[in-house]
Amino acid sequence: MQTDLEARVTRRLMRRIIPFVMLLYFVSFLDRVNVGFAAMTMNKAIVLSPAAFGLGGGLFFIGYFLFEVPSNLILHRVGARIWIARVMITWGFVSAASAFVVGPTSFYALRFLLGVAEAGFFPGIILYLSLWFPARQRAAAAAWFMAAAPISTALGSPISGALMQLPRLFGLANWQLLYVIEAVPAVVLGVVVLRVLTDTPSKAHWLDDEERGWLIAKLRDEARTRESHAGHTAGALRALVDPRVLALALIYFGTSAGLYTLGLWAPLMIREFGFSAWQTGLLNAVPSVIAVVAMIVWARHSDKRGERTWHVVIPCVLACVGFVFAGRANTALMTVLALVAVNVGISAAKAPVWAMPSLFLSGAGAAAGIAAINSLGNLGGFVGPAVIGWLKGRTGSYAAGLYVVGATLALSAVVTLLLSRSARRQPAVPQVTPDH
Repeated sequence: MQTDLEARVTRRLMRRIIPFVMLLYFVSFLDRVNVGFAAMTMNKAIVLSPAAFGLGGGLFFIGYFLFEVPSNLILHRVGARIWIARVMITWGFVSAASAFVVGPTSFYALRFLLGVAEAGFFPGIILYLSLWFPARQRAAAAAWFMAAAPISTALGSPISGALMQLPRLFGLANWQLLYVIEAVPAVVLGVVVLRVLTDTPSKAHWLDDEERGWLIAKLRDEARTRESHAGHTAGALRALVDPRVLALALIYFGTSAGLYTLGLWAPLMIREFGFSAWQTGLLNAVPSVIAVVAMIVWARHSDKRGERTWHVVIPCVLACVGFVFAGRANTALMTVLALVAVNVGISAAKAPVWAMPSLFLSGAGAAAGIAAINSLGNLGGFVGPAVIGWLKGRTGSYAAGLYVVGATLALSAVVTLLLSRSARRQPAVPQVTPDH
């Protein structure tokens, strides 16, 4: 059972940190995937084929991949407050500049630069949470943070749909206004980060002395336990070649392929049934609302049971089945139901996955390892949208591409089981067990 002090500290952390980092990720995800709504008129305006749109949408993750590890190592050295602020302000300006693309080449360039600008944000926050939340609360904290992605889709889709119905203003078309308006919060929040984020618990003056002392001691004890374990990795270079890091990156690859396939292509899939931009936004929000609830409940269950493997495998299988169903759907209702399964599966898998690295990584090893998992895994965000666009151009249907993305999630489930078997044969990761 939790002590009164532990419960009090947990509540303070959840109230102080989680809502703010959720807001940051909400804006981040919105700026990544609003291209799916902009495409409704942008593609015709700048002459983008489905293949070119899929390629450009995915190029974000090439820039992300190349700069993720260096960015997270810088964050580890200078602190989250300064570096997250820099990331947000930079990506806000690049996202706004996307309003002025004039053809495939400039579209490719801005998507790549957006990935470079945003590199380090997500793994930086995951690393940041590991510096504040004890292992017992880590999956739930990560789940609340990552719930901002489906919330962003749920709330952002109707907003983006409404912006796409704006008349031309200041010489800008609706898709250009979308980019500019939705970039402003990133720049503003980047400045706010400098005042709100606290780098480490030792600087948390919003905790009283007893709370701060307990938290520092608890995190120090957990770090000592990890460091004394034979499978612990603290060095950056060792983390980058650790087989467990590479396995987790492959697992995350499937969930990323699924997530960004939804972000870029789901609005266009729904729009094919003849809905307006506003109606498309509302329908695209439905699966995400359900996914938020599933994500939080599933993460809490994972923390309570102290189990990660099946809490990753089951959602990945559900998402795989959802993509197959989506490929066979021929009505709007069937498509939305399939997207519900996909959203729930992908969202539920993410928090248990991100609870795993901090069990065997620390220090620079954690900064490099978490960034490597995210950067390699997020290449799925390039492959998924690009494959959908290429196969849509060749076959005239989304089905083949959806089956391929579903297969990546099946692979994630298999690799998770293999990683678990390897850990049982040669224990390397200390298991998190609930207190009794």
